[in-house]
Amino acid sequence: MTIRASHHQILIVGGGSAGITVAARLRRAGAPDVGLIEPSDTHYYQPLWTLVGGGRAPIEQSARPQASVLPRGVSWIRDAAVAVDPDEHSVTTAGGSVIHYDQLVVCPGIQLDWTRIPGLAEAVDTPYASSNYAYHLAPKTWRLIQGMRSGTAVFTMPAGPIKCAGAPQKIAYLAADHWRRQGVLDNIRLVLVLPTPGMFGVTEFAEELERVVARYGIEVRKNSEMVQVDPDSRQAVIVDRVRGGRDVIDYDLLHVVPPQSAPDWIKTSPLADPDNPGGYVQVDKHTMQHVRFPDVFALGDVGSTPNSKTGAAIRKQAPVLVRNLHAAHQGRPLPAAYDGYASCPLTTARNKMLLAEFDYTMRPTPSFPLIDTTRERRDMWLLKRYGLPALYWHLMLAGRA
Repeated sequence: MTIRASHHQILIVGGGSAGITVAARLRRAGAPDVGLIEPSDTHYYQPLWTLVGGGRAPIEQSARPQASVLPRGVSWIRDAAVAVDPDEHSVTTAGGSVIHYDQLVVCPGIQLDWTRIPGLAEAVDTPYASSNYAYHLAPKTWRLIQGMRSGTAVFTMPAGPIKCAGAPQKIAYLAADHWRRQGVLDNIRLVLVLPTPGMFGVTEFAEELERVVARYGIEVRKNSEMVQVDPDSRQAVIVDRVRGGRDVIDYDLLHVVPPQSAPDWIKTSPLADPDNPGGYVQVDKHTMQHVRFPDVFALGDVGSTPNSKTGAAIRKQAPVLVRNLHAAHQGRPLPAAYDGYASCPLTTARNKMLLAEFDYTMRPTPSFPLIDTTRERRDMWLLKRYGLPALYWHLMLAGRA
């Protein structure tokens, strides 16, 4: 194999929400030499996939060519990172290139571990199971919901950090509202499997979600996980982690969320947090700087920061990282701090949404203080469906918001 070497002053690994946002902000701040490693030719707005699965948006609106969102002046390296050597200041790609850097920004996203639950990968290939966590499966979710008139529908969430932790619930509510409008909700048993002791980690939002599940008659299994699927017999094995015991549920529709972790090459790298089972990049939760390698920063889903893994978190992390990256390059103290802000727009019906905003204190931090965002609202639905996608494509990816 021929080794091809190159160098960039700032190298970004990952061209998703975090990578493009940081690249845009760096270019707007005048950074002259930015390289970005990203193998995909398509950029996805993944929050829309829940609405696709719920029949409220077309899948095509979630995808655009990667070239169309790449900031002007950024060198696009169309390859996948497979290794990093922070001592040598280098990243190796699948194609055999070794790219050196002065400063590194790590944001390759999160890995979907479909094979960690036996039978899960096989189940989504059947006509009875789907997942909104994949572009090609979200439209299938809607087809399954439309075709169901009676039986048992199971919606699961795995333990551990996942991107958009509200998504496993949101599709259950969208499905329930559709079935209610079709007059068949009473004929369907809905089971929502959550690994957490409550509906949500912030009390005010958890109380509202308790009212939502009561309205739809959803059977919630808290402190529980699906540990196995038998796609042939259509059975999901559920374990209660507190009370113990296994329950086998026969399903007619199964919506699954795969366990998630840092990409394998990150887990085995020196950047990984040795105390974090998910292998996430070990950064200071306020500065976004690596705790052992000062020329390395990370943000987004791959970081070890204890916030919810959402695009809203990236929007707040990116300006902090860019300011601190610049200061570190000049040898100055890092001036900016991330407070853990995250936002989870919880779609509770086909025209209602609960906007959960909070930070490291796990208290509500509303962006709209004049309205009560601890309750599901119709105006928040318009924000979710139209406002947030526009913010993403036109402002966030351009480094303006």
